[in-house]
Amino acid sequence: MKKIFAMAAALLLSASMMSAQNTFKGIVKYKVESTGQVAMTIPEEAATAEIRVSGDDMFTKSAIFMSSPFSECILVQNLTMTRCENYGMLLSYLRSQGSEFDYQGDGKLIIKNTAKADAFDSLEIVDKEPGHFYIEYTTETKEIAGVTAKKMVRHVFDEEGVDHPTEMWISDEIGPRVNILFDGIKGMPLQCTVDAGEGKAITYTATEVVKGKVKEADFLLPDGYDTLSEEELETLGTQLQEELELLQEE
Repeated sequence: MKKIFAMAAALLLSASMMSAQNTFKGIVKYKVESTGQVAMTIPEEAATAEIRVSGDDMFTKSAIFMSSPFSECILVQNLTMTRCENYGMLLSYLRSQGSEFDYQGDGKLIIKNTAKADAFDSLEIVDKEPGHFYIEYTTETKEIAGVTAKKMVRHVFDEEGVDHPTEMWISDEIGPRVNILFDGIKGMPLQCTVDAGEGKAITYTATEVVKGKVKEADFLLPDGYDTLSEEELETLGTQLQEELELLQEE
């Protein structure tokens, strides 16, 4: 009987800890700067960025957080990421060159992916194999935009096994417990430098953390995007790749 009570207490404690986390609602605002040895011109519209946060939900339109040049906005709801992507210009160009696609729309697509929490369990395991990476969380802290940030290092090993570490300062009091917008890290980045190659680098740093001032409407996806089935998306991706390869051969 004592074991049962102990298990029940543990479950209740776990549930209370889960519900106590990720209650932040607000906006994290950033400045984006060129910080490499080789200077880059940051367009005015890209010199600032922001992420809206409500518990485990996040929404951004800022290019610095996009992994695809076709992305126009990203909505994260816990472990589900929904991207609004616009392939309109690419499709129009390819169609003008005679390419044909099963998909007949204008190229504005909704792409949704859901991750599994246990897929990120191994991220902290030290893995120095060529082409692999692991994440190191440290106890070092500093204050950024009035928030205590903890240092995290992402160790990335190239094909020759050389480590190319990326330093990131995060807050584990903002955003999802597993932040799939940033490869499953345990927190919200407040500062990070991104290697752009050839001596170029971009650093984004939080300048203000605004509590409140977000509502449900701030997390709604825009209208006008097509939702395709997995099979339709796969077909379109394959056809796009084939047509681009044909153009390169000409």
